[in-house]
Amino acid sequence: MAKRKAATTKRRAKGEGSLLRRKGCRFWYAQYYDHNGKAVRVSTKTEVKQVALDFLRREMNKRDEGFGSATDLKKITYGSLRAALLANYTEKGNKSLHVYADGTEGIPTLKPLDKFFGFGNGKQGVSVLQITTDKAREFVRQRQAEAMGNAIINRSLSALRRMLRIAHEDGKIRFVPVIRLLKEPPARKGFLPLEKFERLSRLLPSHLRPLITFLYYCGVRLGEALQIEWSQVDLRNRIIRLEEDQTKGEEARSVPLPSVLVNMLEEIEPKEGVVFSSVNLTKEWRKACAAAGLGRIIEVPGKPYDPQYTGLIIHDLRRSAIRNLVNAGVPERVAMKISGHKTRSVFDRYHIVSTDDVSSAMRRLEAATVQPDVSAKLVQKARLPKSKMLKTKSGAIV
Repeated sequence: MAKRKAATTKRRAKGEGSLLRRKGCRFWYAQYYDHNGKAVRVSTKTEVKQVALDFLRREMNKRDEGFGSATDLKKITYGSLRAALLANYTEKGNKSLHVYADGTEGIPTLKPLDKFFGFGNGKQGVSVLQITTDKAREFVRQRQAEAMGNAIINRSLSALRRMLRIAHEDGKIRFVPVIRLLKEPPARKGFLPLEKFERLSRLLPSHLRPLITFLYYCGVRLGEALQIEWSQVDLRNRIIRLEEDQTKGEEARSVPLPSVLVNMLEEIEPKEGVVFSSVNLTKEWRKACAAAGLGRIIEVPGKPYDPQYTGLIIHDLRRSAIRNLVNAGVPERVAMKISGHKTRSVFDRYHIVSTDDVSSAMRRLEAATVQPDVSAKLVQKARLPKSKMLKTKSGAIV
C-alpha cells in the first residue's frame, strides 16, 4: 500500500507540469510555465486524475505551438479583434475606414457586429471563445428579422471573418470558426433615362442638384465627389482634377464636365472649401425618388424616424453615367478613365444594356449591311399600292 501511494504522489519530471489540489476544492488544478517563465495555473474542472492529466497535456501542447491556454483566450475580446482589423485597414490604406464625429475610427459594416457582440460604452464585448459558427448564424437570424438584405449582412460577416483570420495570423487563436456567407441577389441593373433624371433633379433641394448632376453625367463615386475642393475645378476648360489620394484606385484622373453642371457651378459663391454639398442627402434623395415614382418609403412600426426604403439608389447614377457614355459613342477605355474603373470585368457589370439598346443595335446593323439597290427596291415596294405591284413568272413581286 505504501509503495502504491508513493507511485501516485511521485513528482513529475521538470518541465512536464504538475497537478495540484487546493484545500477544500475537489477539482484538480493544472500548473505549468509559459515561454516567459511565468507560472500558469488552471482548473481542470474534474476530479478524475487521468482526465486532468490529459487536460494538462493539451494545455502544454498549445503553449508549445504558440497558442495560449483557455484562460488566455478568454482575455481576447471582440474589441481586441476589432482593433486589429482597423489597424490592418490603416496599414493597407483602405479608404473605407471612417473617422466619426466623436473622433473614433470605424467601418460602417462593423456597427451591427458591435451591437450584437456588446462592444461600446467602455465595453470590449464578448470573449473570442464565444465567437463561434453558431453565434454567426444567430447574428444572421437577428439581422434577417430586422429585414436586412443578404448583401448587407454579408458585408458584416466578411468583416467578422477577416477579424478572426487576422487573429489567427497573429498567433492569438489556433482555429478560425467557419463563417458562411449568404447567397446574394444578382448585381443591380438600375439606371435612369435622361427625362426621368431631369424630373428627379427638379424634386431635389437646390443645394443637392450640382452633386447629383455630377454623379449622373460623370459616373464618379460619391465618396470621391464629396472630397473635391474648388482648387481642383477648372470651369474655363470644364475639367475637375481628382488627386491620387481621393480615388479608390489611387490614380489621379481628369473628369470632363457637362455644360449644365458648369452653369450650376458658376452660380455658386463663394468658391471656397469643398465643391459639392451633401446636407441631408439620404433623406432628400429618398423623398424625391418616392415623389418621382422611382422608390418607396416604408414606415417601420416603433421607428417613426427610421423608415425603410426600396428603389433607386444614388449608386445607380454611376451605372446610368456609364451606360449613357457608351451609348453616346464614347470609347469604352475613355469611359473607364472618366468613371475610374480599373478592370473590364467590373466595368461590364455597370454597363447596363436595355431592350431598346439591343433593338437599336439590330437596326444599325441592317442599315450598314443592306445593299443600296436592294434597300431602294424595298422602300419603293413599301410605297406602291397593291394594284401597281406586278408578279413575274417566278412569282416574285416587282
